[in-house]
Amino acid sequence: MRTSTRDRLPDSGVVERLVDELWEAVVATHERRATDVVLRALADGVHPETLLLDVIAPVQGKVGEEWAANRLSVAQEHAATAINERVVTALTLHAAPDAAPDQGRITVSCVDGEWHALPARLLAEVLTLRGWQVDYLGAQVPTPHLVGHLHRTDADAVALSGSIAVRLPTAHAAITACQAIGVPVLVGGAAFGPGGRYARLLGADAWAPDARAAADRLARGPLPRPQPDHQPADDLPHLADQEYTMVTRNSASLVRTVLASLEEAFPAMRGYSAAQRERTAEDLAHIVEFLATALYLGDAELFTGFVTWTAGILTARGVPAHSLPPALGILARELKDFPRAVNILEQALDTFATAPRTIAGKPL
Repeated sequence: MRTSTRDRLPDSGVVERLVDELWEAVVATHERRATDVVLRALADGVHPETLLLDVIAPVQGKVGEEWAANRLSVAQEHAATAINERVVTALTLHAAPDAAPDQGRITVSCVDGEWHALPARLLAEVLTLRGWQVDYLGAQVPTPHLVGHLHRTDADAVALSGSIAVRLPTAHAAITACQAIGVPVLVGGAAFGPGGRYARLLGADAWAPDARAAADRLARGPLPRPQPDHQPADDLPHLADQEYTMVTRNSASLVRTVLASLEEAFPAMRGYSAAQRERTAEDLAHIVEFLATALYLGDAELFTGFVTWTAGILTARGVPAHSLPPALGILARELKDFPRAVNILEQALDTFATAPRTIAGKPL
C-alpha cells in the first residue's frame, strides 16, 4: 500500500522556510541558489511531491501576484518562471519515483495558445512520481497534433491544462476531439473558472483544482469513457445566434473603431505617446477577446471579472482605470445589434459603477 503524500509532509514551518528561501533566490535570479534550496531539502528527506506542489508551485503563484501588483516587471516574471522550470528539472532528475510506471498512460498537455506550461509540468512530474507513464507535450499544443499523438500512444486519458480563459473555445474543441476517439479528458487550471464551472459547461469528463487533486482523481479509478457522438453545439446551444462568431471575426475592426472614438470620449488620450497608444490598442484587443469568450460561454461574469481585474492592473501601473467605461460604452454602441454582447457590456459598466472607488488602495 502506497503512503499518502500528506503523511510525508514535513512540519509547516519547514515548508514555509523553503518557500521563503526559494522565493528569495528566484527574485534575485540566482538559479544555482534556487536549485540548491530544493536539492538540499530533497537530501534532507522532504518528499519530491511536497517540493513540487507545496514549495515551487506557491513561489510561482507569488511570481504572478507580484507581476499583477507591478512589483515585478515582465522580464523579471519571465526570468523567475524560467528558473522555477529549471529547478523542477533538477529536482526530477534527482528524485526517484515511488513506484514503477504501472498505473497506466496519461498524456499531459496545454491547450493550443496556452503558454503557461508550469502547472501542466508539475502535474506530469507528480503523476510520474506516482507510477504513471506520462507523455508531457508542453505548451501550445495544436489539437490535431494532440489527437494524432493519442492515436499513436493509446493513452488512458488526457490531462488538459489552461490558465487563460480566452483559450476556452479552443479547449472545448480539444476536449471534443479527444472524446471523439474515445479518450476521456480531465481538465484543470484557472481558465476553467471557480469550482471548475467551465469544465462542466464544456463537457469535460473530470476537473481538478490542482495537480494533487488531479493525481488523486486518477488514482481512484479510470475516467468514464466518453460518448463518441458528442458535439460542441450540444453543450452551448446559444451559439446559434452567431454573436460569438461575428464578434470574433470583426475583432480587429472593433478595436480600430473604439480606439479612434476613444480620444473624444477620453480627452486625456490626446496626450498619449505612440507607445501608450499601442498599449491601449493591446488592452482593447484583450477586452474584445474576453467579450467574445463570455459570448461563447454565455457567462457575463467572466467578462465583468476580467474588467475588474484589468482595472486593478491599470491602477497598479499608474494608468487611470476610469478610461475603461468610455471604451466599454463605445463598444456597446458598435455592437448595438448584438443583444447578448450589449447585455454583457452593460453588466460590466454597472459593476464598475458600483465598485469601490479604490483598487489596491489607489483611486480609480
